[in-house]
Amino acid sequence: MTAFGTAEKLASWAGGCPGNHESAGKRVAGKKRKGNPHVRRILCEAANAASRTRCLLREKFKSLLVGRGRKRAIFALADKISKIVFVLLSRGDYYRDATIDYEALSVERNAPRWMRMLEKYGYITAV
Repeated sequence: MTAFGTAEKLASWAGGCPGNHESAGKRVAGKKRKGNPHVRRILCEAANAASRTRCLLREKFKSLLVGRGRKRAIFALADKISKIVFVLLSRGDYYRDATIDYEALSVERNAPRWMRMLEKYGYITAV
C-alpha cells in the first residue's frame, strides 16, 4: 500500500473521487473520474451489497441516498469502502463494524452446536 501513500490517492486511482469542474467561480456537477474499471466495478458491487446489510455502511448509504439518488450514493459508498480497505490493509487489521456485537453473534450462532457436543460426550444428559 506504500505505492499509493494515502487512502485518497488509492480512491483517486480506482476512479472513486468525483471530478471537479469549476468555471468562472461556479461549480458544475462533477462526473465520475476515469480510473481502473475493474477495481471500480468490484467496489460498486461491494457497496451495493453493503447497502442491503445491517451495518454502519448501510446507514451511510441511507444518508447519501436522500440527497444524491441511488447510483451516486452507491458510487460514494464505493469510495468510502476503498478508503476503509486502504486503512485495513496498511494496518494489517480486520474490519469490525461498530454496530455489531460480535461476541453475542458468535454465541448465538454456535450455541446449538456446543450443546450437541456436550450431550454427545456425556456432560449433559437429556431428560
